[in-house]
Amino acid sequence: MPEGFHLDPAAIDALFREARTQNKWLDKPVPDATLQELYDILKWGPTSANCSPARFVFIRTKEGKEKLRPALSSGNTEKTMTAPVTVIIAYDPKFYEKLPTLFPHNPDAKNWFTSSEQFAFMTAFRNGSLQGAYLMIAARAVGLDVGGMSGFDTAKVDEAFFAESGYKSNFLCNLGYGDPSGVFARLPRLGFDEACELA
Repeated sequence: MPEGFHLDPAAIDALFREARTQNKWLDKPVPDATLQELYDILKWGPTSANCSPARFVFIRTKEGKEKLRPALSSGNTEKTMTAPVTVIIAYDPKFYEKLPTLFPHNPDAKNWFTSSEQFAFMTAFRNGSLQGAYLMIAARAVGLDVGGMSGFDTAKVDEAFFAESGYKSNFLCNLGYGDPSGVFARLPRLGFDEACELA
């Protein structure tokens, strides 16, 4: 970063301080070009060894939503079915197969993960979760509202969407243009002294 750089306070508000989790959605479609732009931003977020294990399914058709419906918890069904887009944030357990392309300056990088299934899982899950968070921030950066969720049956999602690829679902995120009437009261956050230490 250039010395003295600081993002404009209004931009920080849009990304974090004033941004809210959405539960109701306006009937306004999200263009596919916006989803492409969103991915083209989030892909630059850092991952260990540039492993980039996240895989994304942008569900924006009625058929896709119906395919997802059986996996949703009752509390998440209506807001997911009415969201313009629902993203399945998943990870590729065999992400290391792409390391020769993604991390070409170390030809041995793939072997770091093939020798330990647990290490590969931890790397895929941790970095895939990071990329899911990048997706949410990038979505806000391009003017979308977000609603991240667990509350679904991962086995059903994996069977319905990833039977051939072997990818594993992590969490879901609704995208679109939020209806302010569905926003809950702002919940508190921990203060610096409660969550942080200076060592």
